[in-house]
Amino acid sequence: MSSREVWLEGPVAGIAPVLQPAAHGLLQAKADVDAHAATLTTDELWAPRTGATAGFHLLHLAGALDRLFTYARGEVLSDAQKVAARAEQQPQPELDATALCAIVGQAVERALDQLRATDPATVLEERRVGRAGLPSTVIGCLFHGADHSVRHAGQFITTAKLVASGKR
Repeated sequence: MSSREVWLEGPVAGIAPVLQPAAHGLLQAKADVDAHAATLTTDELWAPRTGATAGFHLLHLAGALDRLFTYARGEVLSDAQKVAARAEQQPQPELDATALCAIVGQAVERALDQLRATDPATVLEERRVGRAGLPSTVIGCLFHGADHSVRHAGQFITTAKLVASGKR
């Protein structure tokens, strides 16, 4: 991969122009996670800093992306997704950097597949989010999924740097 940010690498194949920013954000988040995760030991991934662990940010990135893209499809969360959401909060020291990068990578690939399958004519269709059924749209769910992923990739990097520095 080039040293340029993903959005400067051109269009992502098979994704409608209106959804390119979401694809670029997802790919940038994955690239950032992959670049920084290898620097942490398993103990460092699960050491609590800033109220969360670095590992949490990766599990939550993948899980929230899955949930938001579920809403974009007009579906409700499954029981398994609800259980996974609760589990994100708990340290999972059996997951090392390689495993966490794979989880993030698989979530991003599924999301990119969904972006490729999204008809641009549907992006303004209403969608309901969460138990309260709050109003959004297809594009709202997709873009928030990408934005949320980028934010947690950044929080992961910040937490990783705090762990490396020994700061709490």
